[in-house]
Amino acid sequence: MTTTALALMTDDELASFARDPEAGYGCLRSERGVLPLVALHVRAEVSGVVAATSVTQTFANTTGFAIEATYIFPLPDRAAVRRFRMEVNGRLVEGIVEERGAARDGYDRAIAAGQRAAIAEEERPGVFTLRVGNLMPGERATIELSLVGPLPIDDGEVTFQFPLVVAPRYIPGNELGGEQAGLGVAGDTDLVPDASRISPPVRLPGMRNPVQLELEVAFERAPKGIASSLHAVSDDGRTIRVQPHPGGRSGAQPGSNDRLDRDFILRWRIDEAELASSLVCADDADGRAGTFMLTLVPPSTRATAQKPRDVVIVIDRSGSMGGWKMVAARRAAARLIDSLTSRDRFCAIAFDDHIEAIPSRGLADATDRARFRAVESLAKIDARGGTELAQPLEAAVDLLAGGYADRERVVVLVTDGQVGNEDDVLRMLAPKIKNVRVFTLGIDQAVNAAFLRRLAGVGAGMCELVESEDRLDAVMAKFHRRIGAPIASELAVTPTGLEIEPGSLSPARVPDVYAGAPVVVMGRYVGAAPANAAIELDGVALGDPFHVRVTRTAAGATASDWLGASWARARIRDLEDRYAANEHHHEPAIVALSKRFNVLSRFTAFLAVDRNEVANPGGRLTQIVQPVEEPAGWQLAKTLAGGAAMPQSMAMPAGAMPPMPPMSRPMSPPMSRPMSIASPAPMAPMAKKSPSIAQNVARAVSRVASSIVTSSHRKREQADGDELAATPISAAPYLAKLGELAVAFAAAAEHEVRELRQRLADWVEDVRSVGLDKLAREVDVLVARLRAKLDAGTAKAIARELEAIAMRGDANSSGRRAFWK
Repeated sequence: MTTTALALMTDDELASFARDPEAGYGCLRSERGVLPLVALHVRAEVSGVVAATSVTQTFANTTGFAIEATYIFPLPDRAAVRRFRMEVNGRLVEGIVEERGAARDGYDRAIAAGQRAAIAEEERPGVFTLRVGNLMPGERATIELSLVGPLPIDDGEVTFQFPLVVAPRYIPGNELGGEQAGLGVAGDTDLVPDASRISPPVRLPGMRNPVQLELEVAFERAPKGIASSLHAVSDDGRTIRVQPHPGGRSGAQPGSNDRLDRDFILRWRIDEAELASSLVCADDADGRAGTFMLTLVPPSTRATAQKPRDVVIVIDRSGSMGGWKMVAARRAAARLIDSLTSRDRFCAIAFDDHIEAIPSRGLADATDRARFRAVESLAKIDARGGTELAQPLEAAVDLLAGGYADRERVVVLVTDGQVGNEDDVLRMLAPKIKNVRVFTLGIDQAVNAAFLRRLAGVGAGMCELVESEDRLDAVMAKFHRRIGAPIASELAVTPTGLEIEPGSLSPARVPDVYAGAPVVVMGRYVGAAPANAAIELDGVALGDPFHVRVTRTAAGATASDWLGASWARARIRDLEDRYAANEHHHEPAIVALSKRFNVLSRFTAFLAVDRNEVANPGGRLTQIVQPVEEPAGWQLAKTLAGGAAMPQSMAMPAGAMPPMPPMSRPMSPPMSRPMSIASPAPMAPMAKKSPSIAQNVARAVSRVASSIVTSSHRKREQADGDELAATPISAAPYLAKLGELAVAFAAAAEHEVRELRQRLADWVEDVRSVGLDKLAREVDVLVARLRAKLDAGTAKAIARELEAIAMRGDANSSGRRAFWK
């Protein structure tokens, strides 16, 4: 195998090419083309909440010599890659799963013998490398990968997400030198020994996009409320096709190709009747064993923590977070801080290759003043430096170490997740996060979702993704409901009529239950599953016993086709995470599962060899690495400002602002002044049930707001160097919240009263923290009445009294302005 050097053109040769008006500085142009990947076709078929996806990549050799094309590409991290085939020169070759070392040896032997061959390897969850060798001049090779897996459901919304680009990642550590593991642009380091296998070169700005992209999603039944991250059209109500636009940029002419520079996301809603707990069983072909999938659907009610919380928010301010992502991260952090009450404590940690804690002394009581000061400081942070993620996460966990049993301890990470040392971070964090929940908020159009989900899974939390600023408010509304105590935890599985294979559950620890987020557990059983099979879940729900029984559901005809592969991929993922935590004895089990269920893993590979012809005697060929698009919203630079050297595709110069992604509404400007903190959205459905209270409270609050003095001054005291001096406070914003609670109490069902009581108790603590003691005492009496008698009748009586208090206006205060509002 040889690498051919390309000779430089002479000035006369350069002059012979017409100047392309679309070309940018450094753009190369050839009538024949120089890059092998010419087309990408993705077709998904959705049945219920399961997607079977076919990914077809077409490579063409437009050079005059034999080539090996290398392509580093993404796939959905939770789908099982269960089929691989190569079609070239009119012949179709099925790939087989082999141990990774053996597959590489087989590929190298085939290439040396002049045979056409292809190999697909998984580098990370969601990141793959494909090599197609001995592709002769003028030939085309078509590679097809088949994936299958259940789709995530959240608050009745189903999401199909297909990534289109591997974004550059920050590579920490000391370079190893010597021969590199792959052909990427980053050097291997002691912390990321495979950096050269996950860092494809990035296409130069202005370079023509030769890849034809087609995206198609077909539904068994017409979906409702469908929304797409790319421009899409539906021809018959059941098939969604993407109408190609160049990268979604405005002003583009239809018919040109979308650039592979962001995730493709399709969302739709399903009816509540379809969204129910279920137990699907699929026997193996021989009937001696089978696979089950248990889905527990919790209510979508607003869940409030019963315990006070200690919350540490870790905010990524590295160079890759520039532009709209930094704005969204600041907004997200501000809204999280706003959701806390004076019963809670918090600290925000902003990091790049340095760490800044806000407040600097660590955990602080979440009073209104402290929250305002924190948001004011966060408003000033900008993107810079490298993504040194391990240290801030370790600092966050250390802040919460040794906490009290009567307090929830929560870490929230806000980032794009673009780091290369994922396993190193998980290895460091896993033994430290006992009794600490980790939630992750991924912000990017090409986010490293696989890593953020792994991190949240280790920390018994949840992962949410934000692909645009428009999506932020909807995601944060869910996030507020879920940080803190879950609806149910410490769940144990008890089967009836099924003999579950020991150690086969995936995840091994049943996840905690959060409002609106279904819990999925898969496993293997012995023998055939009876029609009356059932699984019981027992745990703790807000201090009370929790019990639910789910009986076997009639499965679709295709369940046996996808369920076994999906379980195998989930189980392999669990074992791979344990391997990353230095439990290396799991490697043989991973390989065995991968080969048994024909599912790709990090220790296996798919290999396809055309043994019918020696196409390239001698096996001499030229390696070509397919460059990828610069991710949407990123900007090329050569080094990190004030940080370590990195691949140019990752770095951003100080103060640089990446191109803004397309949005359906104007983006909020960067914060040059303190960000306003919005109150949680009122419960709209409840407001409709009680219009008189809502209208009365709205009029009362409007009268109060109009009487507030519009100017006031703040002065800072030197005490402790960090506290805001006494500031004029108005009860108006608190009365507005009280009015919303009155509406909610008036319409509350029996099961909602306990939660509303907690929200009212939080309100009392909030009001007390700003010195409105008289108002706090008055409402605290009503909280005590609810503790004594918790039913819908009492709730309606409380609603009337809350309405009366809210309509009195600002008599409980001294007419001072609530500065943080």
